[in-house]
Amino acid sequence: MLSRHSRMRRGEDFQTAIKRGKRAGRPALVVHLNVSGEEAPQVGFVVSRAVGGAVVRNKVKRRLRHLMRDRLDRLPRGSLLVVRANPPAASARYEHLAAELDLALDRLLRRRESATDGHR
Repeated sequence: MLSRHSRMRRGEDFQTAIKRGKRAGRPALVVHLNVSGEEAPQVGFVVSRAVGGAVVRNKVKRRLRHLMRDRLDRLPRGSLLVVRANPPAASARYEHLAAELDLALDRLLRRRESATDGHR
């Protein structure tokens, strides 16, 4: 489980990450990343009714929280990360969700590194 300090709860934080952050999409999920400030990274999850009923949505959220716990140290300080599940996430195996999350995170972090290298 993610620690309390690592969980995003405020609506403003979700909006900031989604509207101002960079996005990487995969069939099962979309990841939004905004980096500003020096606070500890925070992660939020969006799983809509389109994914499924309450039981399915909660299962997807639990899986994503567990996956992000092991990947939190990859995020730079000041990160606001929102993971939005798409309907295919409901039937995706745990390993498939992990692979999709890794691909999306890698793409965002690589993009960010190349952008900061260009400004130096």
